[in-house]
Parts: sequence; structure tokens; C-alpha cells
Amino acid sequence: MAKKKTQKASKKKAKQVSKSDDKDLKLKLSKLRKKVKQLKAAAVAPADAAPAAGPKVSPLAPASFPDLPEIAGVRFAVARAGVRYKGRDDVMLAELAPGTQVAGVFTRSATRSAPVLDCEAKIGKPAQPDQPSAILVNAGNSNAFTGSYGERSVQALTQAVGAALNVAPERVFTSSTGVIGEPLPHERIEAVLAQMAADLTPAGAKAAAGAIMTTDTYPKGATATIEIDGTPVTITGIAKGSGMIAPDMATMLVYIFTDAAIRHQTLQRLLSRLTDETFNCITVDGDTSTSDTLLVAATGQSGATEIRDLRSRPARDFADALKAVMLDLSHQVVRDGEGATKFAEIRVTGATRDADAHKVAMAIANSPLVKTALAGEDPNWGRIVMAVGKSGAHANRDKLSIRFGDILVAENGWVAESYTEEAGATYMKQSDLVIAVDLGLGRGAATAWTCDLTYDYIRINADYRS
Repeated sequence: MAKKKTQKASKKKAKQVSKSDDKDLKLKLSKLRKKVKQLKAAAVAPADAAPAAGPKVSPLAPASFPDLPEIAGVRFAVARAGVRYKGRDDVMLAELAPGTQVAGVFTRSATRSAPVLDCEAKIGKPAQPDQPSAILVNAGNSNAFTGSYGERSVQALTQAVGAALNVAPERVFTSSTGVIGEPLPHERIEAVLAQMAADLTPAGAKAAAGAIMTTDTYPKGATATIEIDGTPVTITGIAKGSGMIAPDMATMLVYIFTDAAIRHQTLQRLLSRLTDETFNCITVDGDTSTSDTLLVAATGQSGATEIRDLRSRPARDFADALKAVMLDLSHQVVRDGEGATKFAEIRVTGATRDADAHKVAMAIANSPLVKTALAGEDPNWGRIVMAVGKSGAHANRDKLSIRFGDILVAENGWVAESYTEEAGATYMKQSDLVIAVDLGLGRGAATAWTCDLTYDYIRINADYRS
């Protein structure tokens, strides 16, 4: 009996030793893996190598950043607050002259961020002639899904900006972009505000465009100038956006500044309409952010006649110029789509109504099968037929036609007799593509813009928080 007890105790002790050994072994393996990872990194990048460069610039990027003219009544400053990124500007501040009218559109996400909710509450109130305003933007942390802490961060920042610039907190509009669900270290931003106030300059738009980037590979800017009753009026905009891009209203931050004089309600109506024709027609991956924000600030300092009626000639000219800037910026967002190598315009005509045409265009633009075919330069028009069918819009197989650029691919419910696979494959090698679909049912039309879906999109997003 004693012998059995001794054997049992020995086995128990052996088991305890075994568990201890397992823990030691796991710890050693973990340290070994970490060491191997460090050695691999050292082999790729020697100790004396230069710091790692930023992300490779998209092959679809513009040749250069545009020369953005100064806007009377707007000054910019940037800073390195270290919200998430190290060694780069990650905060932008824009000071707006007294009387500047600010209009905005925002994401409709049910989980929109604290800054978005705060801006929504403020945007409907026009500025008084003696009332200045400000916009503060940080990159690296979206301050979304952060509960009451997120609200306190917004309050702290609006008050801190107000104190630094002598602006009422209710006229301070904030935006945050980056990782969701992590508390915003707003004290780091507060710590650089005094210096930013001292650094404000009318010539800082380009630096501001760089400071608001996250996974973007290049800063985005656009500008246009018109005349109203012989007086020059300038519109300048900057944007960020690369992934999590889909309508409602696309996923990005956009800030547009103009010296035009325009009533607040008039500007808001115009912005809402033009958003549906530009930013609500782009998609990269079909995902809508918690932080989408588009603000337009009109300082009224051009000296031009105030725009009051959208039917007037000055209003139409201004609307055309504003749309051009918005369309340029929205296209740049798609061209910087994460991992993108193709820019595709989807044109849909012949729908029973415009809304149906938009449904079809977005179904094609958002289809992973269509987008991966673009990435593989595969003229797989069957996937376009599939997307039309799933869109929910009214369609008739036997009246449908499809084109790749000028190439007729399919008509009358069948492949076109003139079409060859070689012609389609050759066309797909281009970086800029046009896919046209005519439903043959009516006069409804819509256009959407998208990019391809590549292996790099997966790599970028798989490593986003590491």
C-alpha cells in the first residue's frame, strides 16, 4: 500500500515537473521566435541603414502635388504630437476668420465617432460676423467607440483650441482618423497647441494635407478659381482617404476652403447636393468609416457679391468650380486605394431611373469578383453581368449591353459577334479603365469610380495595428 502511494506521489511530482518544463519551453520558444524576427529584420535592414521610408506611392498618384493658392481668411499649422505615429506631422489646425460660414456632411454610420457627433450638433448654426472658427484634425486615432471618454476628449480639445485662438468652443470643429476603439491621448495634442497657434500661416495647406494622412501614400489637394462679377474667387481643398472607402458618405476626411461670400443655408444645400454627385459615388472596399467628415469653409473675404440664390449665374459658376474640386479629391482618394493598380470608371445608362443606374454602378464597383478581375487584368465580363443582376435594379438580360472603353463586349443578352478575348485582355492592361453598361430600359444614368482589389490590400489591412 505504501509502495502504491509512493508511486502515485512520484507520478504527481513528475506531472508538475512536466508542466513546469512546458512553461519554460514555451517561454524559451517565444524568446527564440522574437530573436529570429529581430535577426531577420537586421538582415534586411542593417543597423547603419537609413530609417524606413513611408509607404510606396500609389502608381495611380498624380505626378505632383498642386500649387494651392492661399485663401484669404484661412491660416494653417501642423505639429508632431505623437498620437500614434512617430517622426511625422499628425495634427492639423486651421484658423478661420470671423464670419466664416462652415457647412458639412458626415458619415451615417450608427457607430460614428465622438468628433462626428460633436460636429453634427454644431454645423447647423451660422457664424456671426464677429465670430471666428477653427478646425482641428488628428491622424492615428479615430476617437471612435470610446464612450464617454471620447466625448471628454472632444470637449478638452475644443476648449483648448478655443483658449489658444480666442475662439468659442462651439465654433471649433474637430476630426480624428485612425484606429477605432482606443482612447485618444488628447493631452498630447493639447501640449502642441500653443506652438501651433504661433506657427499659423496662410501658406500651410500642403503641410496640412500631409498631417491628416493615415494609410495614404500621398497628400491630396485640388484647387479652382472663377470670377464672380469680375472678382476672382478661389476654392482650395485637401483630403485624406485610402481604405474603408464606400458611399454614405465615402470614408475620408475632406476640408475645402473658399474666399467666396455665401449664405450658410445656401452653402449647406449646395454641399449636400454635390456630395451625392462626387464622394457618394466612389468606393475602394465597400466599408464605411465611423469618422467620415467633409467640411467647407467660406470666409467671404474675396470681395465678391454674396451668393444667395442657387439659381443665379454666380451660384452656378461657383457650384461648377466646387464640384470640380470635390470630384478631383474624390478621384484621388480612389487612386490611392490601398494596394490599387487600376482606376475604373463605371458608367451606367439606359436605366428606368437615375437611382436604378446608381444601384447598378455601385454593385459593379463594389463587387470583389469584378475588382479582383481588374487586378488580374482579366476581361471577365460575366462578373459584370452578375453584378447587374444582384443590384436590385430593374434589368432585362436581352436588352443589356457592355463595353470596355470603345470595345463592344456584349449585347442582346449574348457576347457581341465582333468581340475577341484578345481585345478585352489588351484593354485591361491599361491603368485607367472605363466599363460601360447600358440597360436599354430608359434614360436613367449614373457614374461610379472604383479601383482594383489586390494582394497588397490584404497585406496593408492585415498589418494595420501591428
